[in-house]
Amino acid sequence: MIDEIDELLEDIGFDPDSSVLTQRQAQVLALREREISQAEIAEALGTSRANISSVEASARENLSKARETVAFAEALRAPVRVRIPAGTDLYDVPELVYEACDEAGVKVDHTAPDLMKVVSDAAGNAVTGRRIAPPLVIGVTSDGVVRVRHREQE
Repeated sequence: MIDEIDELLEDIGFDPDSSVLTQRQAQVLALREREISQAEIAEALGTSRANISSVEASARENLSKARETVAFAEALRAPVRVRIPAGTDLYDVPELVYEACDEAGVKVDHTAPDLMKVVSDAAGNAVTGRRIAPPLVIGVTSDGVVRVRHREQE
């Protein structure tokens, strides 16, 4: 089981020296993606289920931080940044984004309903009903990718 996973990691180009994951974290995540239980992984690796649980939690936290770092970097280089004040109706957001993108000559490849869904999904608990709770910053990259950030993420 472990040899197969190590071979998979090698095939897909996993390099622990350039990754946010250790070799063990990558192994555990790869096995968990195959619906192998923590107890089975612990047995295969000669350790405890609690240790595997800890390794998996650390790996998922590292991945979350890596995603957040990428989103932050994309927001920094986005030519369009739209500040959405707290209390704004979600239905007003597309027009604000479209206006800013038009001024910058950037095309957004989302209809208004799609854009509202992207914003709502990405903002999570920052959108309550149709209202923006904490202020949002919506960045749009030059190729039209929409990134949403809110105060709790900054």
